Amino acid sequence: MKWHIHAALIVALCLGLFCSLPAQNNQAQAQGRTMQEKITVLSPMGKPPVIVLKPMAPRPASLEGKTVYLVNDGYLGTDLLLGEMESWFKANMPKVNVVYRVKGGGGFTAEDPKLWAEIKEKADAVVMGMGH
Repeated sequence: MKWHIHAALIVALCLGLFCSLPAQNNQAQAQGRTMQEKITVLSPMGKPPVIVLKPMAPRPASLEGKTVYLVNDGYLGTDLLLGEMESWFKANMPKVNVVYRVKGGGGFTAEDPKLWAEIKEKADAVVMGMGH
């Protein structure tokens, strides 16, 4: 019930404010002042750049005999998730070669050229553990 009272007060204040604006404008004109001033306002939001989507890499028909890299970027808990995935592959798909690596450089935006070169040379698939 209290919110009804608050809403009524807000509506009354807004109506009072909007009803007094024309009166203030008339007073300014009566005193010889003009309300013709223009101001320029810039939006702080800006305009974001266009996003160009990249297609996903094609999926292999099978992982049998392939090498899958599990890459940890250091986010908390990622080691547990990727450890579980490694255990699952060993138990359920023993013919898949699973390689676990921790990406250097600190954080998901940092580069690790040595690891990327190794993945390009040896990996058939990659799972990046990047947190949430």
